[in-house]
Amino acid sequence: MTAPPRRLITHLRHVDLGVEDLAVQRGFYTGLWGLTEVEHDSGISFLAAEGSPEQYVVRLRQATDKRIDLIAFGAATPADVDTLALQLARDGVRLVSEPGTVTTPGGGHGFRFFDNEGRTVEVSADVTPRTHRRIEERESIPVRLSHVVVNSADPEGTVAFYERHLAFALSDVLTHPRMGDMMWFLRCNDWHHSFAVARGPHPSLHHASFEMRGIDEYMRGSGRLMRAGVEKIWGPGRHKAGNNTFTYFLDPLGNTVEYTTELERLDEDTWHPSLHDFSDPEVSDQWGTANRMDEFVARKSFNAPDRGLFVAPPV
Repeated sequence: MTAPPRRLITHLRHVDLGVEDLAVQRGFYTGLWGLTEVEHDSGISFLAAEGSPEQYVVRLRQATDKRIDLIAFGAATPADVDTLALQLARDGVRLVSEPGTVTTPGGGHGFRFFDNEGRTVEVSADVTPRTHRRIEERESIPVRLSHVVVNSADPEGTVAFYERHLAFALSDVLTHPRMGDMMWFLRCNDWHHSFAVARGPHPSLHHASFEMRGIDEYMRGSGRLMRAGVEKIWGPGRHKAGNNTFTYFLDPLGNTVEYTTELERLDEDTWHPSLHDFSDPEVSDQWGTANRMDEFVARKSFNAPDRGLFVAPPV
């Protein structure tokens, strides 16, 4: 039996989105959502979370088509970046760029490639940490980017790609007696998930999730968005898989974004994935406080088809 590859990815860095109205999106994420713009130039906005050492956790780019520009992960060293690039090329994965200098804020050494469905993925190391700070009590702004979930028309193939080529590990699966397996939670460290794959009608962003300081800050942030009239899809509640809180909203262009906190940390040596049947209400929401998850709620996060598949972003 072939041994699994050594995990070279350490953590999630940022999610980059192509948006049709940059000004509207900038206003939402820096105003209501609570991110800080650290750089803006030539139709691109880099947004940081005040509690995170990452230079930015969201990048917005003015684009003709709505798309995921890329999902970025970190590696421990430039040598690990080079090793991963060689492994992917050897295995027939299509590289977008060879390892080299990263030109976005913080610099570093990285490369890009297409995953099995054509999303652009970046892996980098030696990015200069951002000066960040402790989020204070009652301060209801994101601490960090928690996880990114994608919709996939071939979720089994997408999960297999990230397990085989990037050594992500499966934490849990959401299943349904009628629809079958519907969401796979994948980890690259001891957080329950940094990445997840949902069964959907087409590849697209399902949601991006942002960790808050604690329950009080999570609820205050959720309340701020609701009072402002931002469309709430689902929540507040607490999931069973990952044991994290959730409130999902739609940003002005229809991307789903989540406030969360208390995502579970695992003992990777002893953890075994479970199947969670989300027809059981306590699987979807242990508290019973969220609105009912039904097909109409689920459809909100299908999003528009990603127009950037196998087309690398220009920057």
